[in-house]
Amino acid sequence: GMPEDSGMTENTEPVTVVVADDQSAVREGLVLLLGTLAGIVVTGEAEDGEAVADVVAATSPQVVLMDLNMPGGGGVEATRRIRASHPQTQVVVLTTYSDDDSIISALQAGALGYLTKDATRAEIGRAVLAAAAGQAVLDPEVQQRLLSAAVRAPAVLSGGQEEEDELTPRESEVLRLIAAGRSNREIARALFVSEATVKTHVNRIFAKTGSRDRAQAVRYAYTHGYAGPPSQSSPPPERLR
Repeated sequence: GMPEDSGMTENTEPVTVVVADDQSAVREGLVLLLGTLAGIVVTGEAEDGEAVADVVAATSPQVVLMDLNMPGGGGVEATRRIRASHPQTQVVVLTTYSDDDSIISALQAGALGYLTKDATRAEIGRAVLAAAAGQAVLDPEVQQRLLSAAVRAPAVLSGGQEEEDELTPRESEVLRLIAAGRSNREIARALFVSEATVKTHVNRIFAKTGSRDRAQAVRYAYTHGYAGPPSQSSPPPERLR
């Protein structure tokens, strides 16, 4: 059976999840799928933005898988409400299309990331566990498309930012490379500077953007319009459709 001190080690506690989707087939499919994954327990489901707030209030799950396009205020509004009233609950939004503009709005509302509905069982499991640990969930293959969506989305704080929080052009460049998934070593090579210099830039970016780690810096890049399309020097990603 379970050891007596199972409360001491966190990974023995299953991650609790609420599934919110207005299509009952999708919702039931996700509930069944999550039920087959070790270490994950579904504690509730909801079919619209109003209901999901109630379910979260009742069960305090660690993660909500939130359909973006639901009635009752939609996934973005529901995300904003949940993050305001239950900050310990993380939200991962579900979307049919990875270039859905409302992904950006959901990230701005406090979602940790997103999944497309054709994600595999393993991807969904990884995303839920990552979100429960507070890590951003951004599928690298669709990051490029998200980046181009971020360019179309207006920067949230245009003009309203404090001067000293402004990133320098070089810091913006480093942030863009972080958002493109480059390591410090790759950034150093790309900019012809030492890795130590890159680390200094990265630390200043974290400080200015209030980021604890690269994932949060990436989210900042998306939501504040820093992450632009790939530079001309790298070939554009293959079209997936």
